[in-house]
Amino acid sequence: MNFLEFYNKILDTAHKSCKEIPFSVGKTSFKKGSLITEYNHIEDKIYFINSGIAEMTIKSYMTEKVIDFFFENELICGYTSFLTQEPTDVQIKALMNCEMEVVKKSDLMLAYESSLEANKFGRICTEQGYIRKSDREKNFLTKTAEELYVEMFQSRSQYISEIPVNKIAKYLGIHPESLSRIRKKINS
Repeated sequence: MNFLEFYNKILDTAHKSCKEIPFSVGKTSFKKGSLITEYNHIEDKIYFINSGIAEMTIKSYMTEKVIDFFFENELICGYTSFLTQEPTDVQIKALMNCEMEVVKKSDLMLAYESSLEANKFGRICTEQGYIRKSDREKNFLTKTAEELYVEMFQSRSQYISEIPVNKIAKYLGIHPESLSRIRKKINS
């Protein structure tokens, strides 16, 4: 799926080209390990992942925690910074080579002024982002690390081998050794 297909699916439209969308869409790529968004950067773009995996992290007292992983056909950005235009407290990094499409905030804001379609797209994406965040919070409050890993493995099995074990452990809030025990238990 590319951004145009994503856009058409979200809005149930049938645009044949990105030129028919009320804002510009560009292309970019990031090499494995590259920073997409740095800490304290003011986010001015939203990215759509065509291929690859990215992680979002936040600094904690003495460590860095993985907030979430983002995969093909998903939007990603430091959304709070994107909305407020304040420096972001998150960092986004490519965990493998990523091909992405990008929308600049300035283009989106201009489209919001004149396009009901652009506004509807923004609203639906914001709602989906809120649901994702809410579901993640509920899952972390009600499920064990093993249950979370099993769900992650079932829904994203094609990607799990691409994510370093220590990053999955950070995401689950456990030590890598605990994750190794979980993986061993599941595989036996």
